[in-house]
Amino acid sequence: MNYDFNRDWLIKKFEEIRRRILNALEQLDDEQVNWRPDGISHSISTLIRHIEGNIQERIMKGILHEDVQTNRDNALKQTYVKRDELEKIVYYRFELVVDTLKNISDEKLEQTQLVRNRERTNLDMLHQCAAHYSEHMGQIFYIAKQILQENYKSTSI
Repeated sequence: MNYDFNRDWLIKKFEEIRRRILNALEQLDDEQVNWRPDGISHSISTLIRHIEGNIQERIMKGILHEDVQTNRDNALKQTYVKRDELEKIVYYRFELVVDTLKNISDEKLEQTQLVRNRERTNLDMLHQCAAHYSEHMGQIFYIAKQILQENYKSTSI
């Protein structure tokens, strides 16, 4: 197993997700990050809080063994959050993920944690997190495009 390749790939992926979400947030105001198209859809603020909860559960609790209380149901409840607070969440939580990857040993990558009643290695779980956060990043872009329409600026540049 080439752990350095995986570590480097994951660091680049999480840094890209952070950069692109922050670029999308920069285009929106407080009301827009809390807007949702209907009563059953999520807002950008809810999606970011959900990602934060997942980082707390999978990285802080699962890898770093910190005593973190998470509540999945609360993370998905619509709660008004200001844009600058969301920017801090994105910046600092992804910084934690990147720092964890920079310092994690090969042995720690092979250790397992229970994820939805299934044993998974930390490496496998980190790749799943990259995919999971990318999916939510796409939702964030879609919502931002709905709001901003022709004024939306691509984050891939």
